[in-house]
Amino acid sequence: MSISHPRSLARARTWRQPSVLPGFGLTFGFTLAWLTLIVLIPLATIFFKSAGLGWTDFVAVGFSDRALAAYRLSFGTAAAAGLINAVFGLLVAWVLVRYDFAGKKVVSALVDLPFALPTAVAGIALTALYAPTGWVGQFLDPLGIKVAFTALGITVALVFIGLPFVVRSVEPVLADLGKDVEEAAATLGANRLQTFNRVILPAIGPALLTGFALAFARGVGEYGSVIFISGNMPGKTEIAPLLIVTQLEQYNYAGATAIATVMMLASFAILLLINLIQARARGRAI
Repeated sequence: MSISHPRSLARARTWRQPSVLPGFGLTFGFTLAWLTLIVLIPLATIFFKSAGLGWTDFVAVGFSDRALAAYRLSFGTAAAAGLINAVFGLLVAWVLVRYDFAGKKVVSALVDLPFALPTAVAGIALTALYAPTGWVGQFLDPLGIKVAFTALGITVALVFIGLPFVVRSVEPVLADLGKDVEEAAATLGANRLQTFNRVILPAIGPALLTGFALAFARGVGEYGSVIFISGNMPGKTEIAPLLIVTQLEQYNYAGATAIATVMMLASFAILLLINLIQARARGRAI
């Protein structure tokens, strides 16, 4: 007599549960059709267009010194901004969930402002703020700190547009966690640092990683808020999306798709690694 695994029985019961939407076969078919139409076909055209270059020309364009510098800048600043947002986004989410204060709804609305604000407007505002003659830049410039037209300025812009992703990813998990787990840890003798490291962080870790991944992905492809504050100097402050636009303006469509292909493959590999780490963290939490 064979004994079914508990997970198999649970999965079978889940499949037999009635659903508001049609069955798995129909909904899964629509899912594949929609993803193919919206995601796979556009991405496939990039591969087909760049394949027309040939391997030698593809490497010459996609891995040129100018392109490599743009990749390092785009991915490096996006990762730095994502890490900054992971720290301060968690802090903002903690304040919004754990405390009640006057103007809380206004603060919560301000968190979502980068979603609604046109990125070009954000770029102009940040440039005016951090330029050497700007409200903040005029005080930083005598100290030798240059923000506008540097990689630091790009990071600042990406922090601005990426903060809501972390806050909105972590906020519902913190709300579900409740204060009772902190009180239980305190009754067992844990101090605040131990409670955070051993109780809170493992619970919110997957959501925090999701927020980082979303902020990172948005930062890699960001264009509007960056081109004004970056200075757009080739090899120094030129981001990869701008390099693609430059190739398109020169009617070099194959070259633009070659750079886009390299960015897409690198982004997919990084996001896949993040998802694997996230799945492993969730498995440990369970």
